[in-house]
Formats: sequence, structure tokens, C-alpha cells
Amino acid sequence: MPLYLGIDLGTSGCRAVVIDQAGRPLADTRTPLPDPTRHGPRIEQDPAIWWEAVLDTLESLSARVPAGAVDAIAVDATSATLLLTDGNGHPLAPALMYNDCRARAQAGRIAGLAPEASGAHGASSSLAKLLWLQARHPQARHALHQADWIAQRLGAPIGQCDENNALKLGFDPVHRRWPDWLEALGVRRELLPAPVPPGMPLGTMAPELVARLRFKPETRIVSGTTDSVAAFLATGADRPGEAVTSLGSTLVLKVLCERPVFAPRFGVYSHRLGERWLAGGASNSGGAVLLRFFSRARIDVMTPVLDPETPTGLDYYPLSEPGERFPISDPELAPRLTPRPQDEVRLFQGMLEGMARIEERGYRLLAQLGAPYPISVRSVGGGARNPAWTRIRGRLLGVPMPAPRHQEAAYGAALLARQGAIA
Repeated sequence: MPLYLGIDLGTSGCRAVVIDQAGRPLADTRTPLPDPTRHGPRIEQDPAIWWEAVLDTLESLSARVPAGAVDAIAVDATSATLLLTDGNGHPLAPALMYNDCRARAQAGRIAGLAPEASGAHGASSSLAKLLWLQARHPQARHALHQADWIAQRLGAPIGQCDENNALKLGFDPVHRRWPDWLEALGVRRELLPAPVPPGMPLGTMAPELVARLRFKPETRIVSGTTDSVAAFLATGADRPGEAVTSLGSTLVLKVLCERPVFAPRFGVYSHRLGERWLAGGASNSGGAVLLRFFSRARIDVMTPVLDPETPTGLDYYPLSEPGERFPISDPELAPRLTPRPQDEVRLFQGMLEGMARIEERGYRLLAQLGAPYPISVRSVGGGARNPAWTRIRGRLLGVPMPAPRHQEAAYGAALLARQGAIA
């Protein structure tokens, strides 16, 4: 029976899922990752840490499922995590993590040349990181995202990437090419990887891994995607208008579209998925705000006593600190969390109601920009386990709230592996 393996490199760990031809998960495992090194806006990590986590994860899985039955492997990872390597793929310096924003001067140069709809804007973009890195490593031969580098270590040819990860490096997903304006920025073209659609076969398993992990030599390495796209794929949403809200530290909204939607002012971009598009935006509101007021244990206690059918009447806009870009574009927007009731359960419910209104407003904005208003919304992340919040959100959104097929991004990567195995 052929099996398919998905690997997800997130901020806190490496996860992997093995599925069969029917998409049934047969085994999964997780290896924790240490926190990246932080120095102000500089957030970096040694890529060797990722690789050791991947090896530990694969060894754990190979003890539970027959590695020789795995037909294909795909990798998803954090978007805009970038590193430079030599011609053999050896890193020249620590990778700049997805939220590293040291390249502010480079972002200013990009803002003066890149089209407004480009996904390369901002100091945390892959392109800003590339400009910062290439000036310090003239001997570099390849710029690779986290998922690209892991795929190369698994056996894919060096110098390739998936189109989704390439978006924040300046790739034009509409015309499927690197745009000419990159030259005016001084980007070294030879560093840029060759983008391919997610789910395409790239190569086969490296011989040393075949010997070490007992995979078969013809196991395919398939192009992956970003962690957020993989998480969307995992839910089973596959029709235009189907949407997924990630209720994690922040609120992330994504909806499947027939045409791309770009609105950089609101942080709205579109990833290409075949001939369809995944448009979305992210609010600064979310679970991180709740944890400033309540412990996880207290949230677990309060959740069963919420009364979602009786609105609190509190008009909150929960933020950890001033600043919002979606669905309101205002870097100075102040949190609104008054009046403060003495009853902490009512306060908690009021904050959940405020986040639900942000979600509804976000989907309305996406619809105004050209995306379909959701025909259904699936929920992933820690907040998806709160049934009272789901009822509050469902009442506001006015659409069905089906359960996701799966919540792990690694499952979405496994679906891409299966796609690549039959391509």
C-alpha cells in the first residue's frame, strides 16, 4: 500500500504525518525545536537545528510505519524564512526567520520600486532579507527558503522552490516569473531559485538517507508550500468560497477564489493553487491578547460557562498593543477594551465577541476587494476547540461552520506528496 509523508516545520517544532492513498492518517510525530536567537529585530536560527529535527522525526516515523512503502515526501515551512548557501547547499550564515525585520533600509528600497500588489513589501519579506544577506555574502550561490533547503537535503536538486514560498521573494504569481524590477534593486539573479507549483515531483531520496532511514531509492521529493497554505489544504476546503480561519496567536483568514486578490495596504495577498487562488489577511487580534488577561487554565475553566446566545453588549477591539493592518489599516489603532466588567467571564466573552466581529469584518473586506464572501468557514488553531466561540462566530458570519478534515499543516503537506506521486 503506497504511503505519503508530509513534513511541517513550524516555529516550535517539526511535525510529520503519514497518510495512505485514501488520505487516512496512519501515523504522526513531533520533534520540538528551540526558540530562535533574538536580538531586537534580528531573529535567526542555525539551519542545522531544523535538519536534526527532521532526521529525528523521520527516524521516529520509520519505527512505526514501513518507510519502504513511502512513495513521496513534501515539506511545508514558515513563509519568508530565508538563508544563503554555497554551491553545495551548505549554509553560509544563520537563517533569517520569518519575523526577522532587520532589513528596514532594504524594505524602503523595495517600496520605491516594487508594484503595490507585490508580496515582497516589508522588512520581514524574503526579498528584503535577500538584499541584506547578499551584501554580506558575495560568495553565495543560492537563496533558499526553509522548505527549499529541507527538500534539497532530502534529495531534491538545489536551486528550486515552490511558487507559494517565492511570493515574498518578489515572484509574480500571475505571470509566473521573476519580474524585471528586481534588477533595478540589484538582486543577484543567479541566487534566485526556480519556482514550480506545489505538488510537483522534484527528485528522489538522497542515497545516504535511503541507507539510514530505509526509504526506497525511488521515493519522490515533491515541492511543498508555506505552513499557512498547507494548513488550509489540510482542512479539506476545496471549493471557491470555502474559507478557513486560523484562531491562533493572531486571526488569519483565507478564502479560495477564482481570481487573485491583492491589497498590500491591508496585508492581503493571494497564493496560487493550480488555477485557483487563496486570498487572505491577518489581524493582530487573537489568542495572544487573551493570554495577556487570562491563563490557559483559567480559559479552560471559563469556556463551559460562556453564554453565546446572550451577547454582552461590550464593543471591544482586542489588541495587545496599538497597531492593526487587517481588516483596518491603521498602525496607530488603539486597543478598545473598556468598559471593564468585574465579572471576568463576561470580560472573556466580550473579547471573543470582539474578535468575531473582526473576523466578520475581515471577510466582508475580502469580498469588497474581489474575493467571494464565504459559503462556509472551517476553524483551525487552539480557538477552534472553543464551541461557544464557534457559535458566536457562526451567528455573526451567517454561514455553515463545518469541522475541518484535519488541522495539522503536515497533513496538507502529505496531500501534496500524494499529488506529486501520481503527477
